Amino acid sequence: MDINTFSAYAYFGLTVFLVIMLYSYIYHLYTKRKSADGVDYEEYANMALDDDLTDTPVVSVKDKDREK
Repeated sequence: MDINTFSAYAYFGLTVFLVIMLYSYIYHLYTKRKSADGVDYEEYANMALDDDLTDTPVVSVKDKDREK
């Protein structure tokens, strides 16, 4: 086996490994949506887009008071 064949196998192996790691990280993100304190941060996903003064807040002040 020459160096070109070895580097091709190594490149393929590294690519497969990185794809598996990427998909496992995405799976981890979607299965563990809530943090340890119970906050679902996906509610905050559109916060940068809905930042006008007339838009409804993500979490109202009344909801925060009830949680405590």
